[in-house]
Amino acid sequence: MKIEKFEDIESWKEARLLVKEVYQRFSNLKDYGFRDQIQRAAISVMSNIAEGFDRSSNKEFVQFLVIARGSVSEVRSLSYASLDIGYIDKNTFSCISEHCLKLTNLINGFIRYLRTTDRKG
Repeated sequence: MKIEKFEDIESWKEARLLVKEVYQRFSNLKDYGFRDQIQRAAISVMSNIAEGFDRSSNKEFVQFLVIARGSVSEVRSLSYASLDIGYIDKNTFSCISEHCLKLTNLINGFIRYLRTTDRKG
């Protein structure tokens, strides 16, 4: 499948699902600072994938994917903190963590692909 718009990118689609999951899982959390941080990190993943897509070169796109991957790690790290302080249970933690690992693998694969092709000038 040819990627013509950022909505075609598998890692963007997965990042969108992560945003939905994070928002649902933390919607009732009264620790607004924590909730805001994990939500912003999740949004950052899909935003950086989209923004990178419209850059002029694969090299620039890869830079944005690296930032997106860092934001995935932030969500995963914050999910450990939320488990440790009792904001989420082990099942919720496992769901978020597995989602993050899947997304990291997708982004890593996409980075490898972009480093070996000439998608853009």
